[in-house]
Amino acid sequence: MRVIAFAGRRLAGAAVLLVLLSGVIFAATAVLPGDAVSAVAGVDASEAQRADVRAGLGLERSAAERYTSWVAGAVRGDLGNGFVGDRPVTEVVATRLPNSLLLAGLTLAVTVPLATLLGLWTGLRGGGADRLVATGAQVIAAIPEFVIAALLVAVLAVGLEVFPRVSLVPLGGTPLDVPRALVLPVLTLSAVGLTVATRLLRVSVADAAATPYCEAARLNGVRGTRLAARHILPNAAGPAVQALTLTTGALVGSAVVVENVFDYPGIGRELQLAVAARDIPMVQGIATTLVAVMLAVLLLGDICARALGARERHGR
Repeated sequence: MRVIAFAGRRLAGAAVLLVLLSGVIFAATAVLPGDAVSAVAGVDASEAQRADVRAGLGLERSAAERYTSWVAGAVRGDLGNGFVGDRPVTEVVATRLPNSLLLAGLTLAVTVPLATLLGLWTGLRGGGADRLVATGAQVIAAIPEFVIAALLVAVLAVGLEVFPRVSLVPLGGTPLDVPRALVLPVLTLSAVGLTVATRLLRVSVADAAATPYCEAARLNGVRGTRLAARHILPNAAGPAVQALTLTTGALVGSAVVVENVFDYPGIGRELQLAVAARDIPMVQGIATTLVAVMLAVLLLGDICARALGARERHGR
């Protein structure tokens, strides 16, 4: 029951935070450089034509009126239509978000096992292995995502010609139609996620191994794989879940860059195109969706960590 109450409080807090952040996003789009009217009507449009476009886009209303109307529509699942092409934002999100979730899911499928093994190895052994992995993670973390992507393209796409440089997804198709096109984006994001997750998991494992509970197990002769499976992993499970949650958050930001580098048909790519076109409704809808996804991941991570912590305390 305590976990349920905790989840309820967290859910309410996430809902309030989503509303506040949507207001921040709405305000941020108002200060984007450039003019949405010029992007739609063209730079050579007359003042009369610009006035008609402005009225048609609803830009003559005050910011408060536009935001209130947008929130009312969002509650009903209607994020409005984009300025460019008059496309429903909800439809674009529904089309592109699954592609980004596929990319994130494949990345986590690579990152989680590797990060868990490296975190256990370095957290338990320490010494030279720990320093080697930590140094490697810091070096990779210092390299921007687009540089990692460029290096992979130079070696695997241009040099060895093993994988395509861009996604090459056919019109109306999905990334699964060209599985090879997923490899380079997943490798790029995995390099980013692995550095974050390994460092966080290493700390969780080292802290769990140093607890009196695990020290007592060692004194009783429990060592090696048995110690890790029965005592260290259960103690590190809660912090590990939170570590992986933070890793997922890092991947959300990195995915926007990676999708643009590889021309991947995800929601991050669509966001960049909307920003370039000054398509304010599209930017607002996509950015708010990304915030909602991130809040949902953080909420799920907090609930799982709380449940695992409660179970561990009960098990003791």
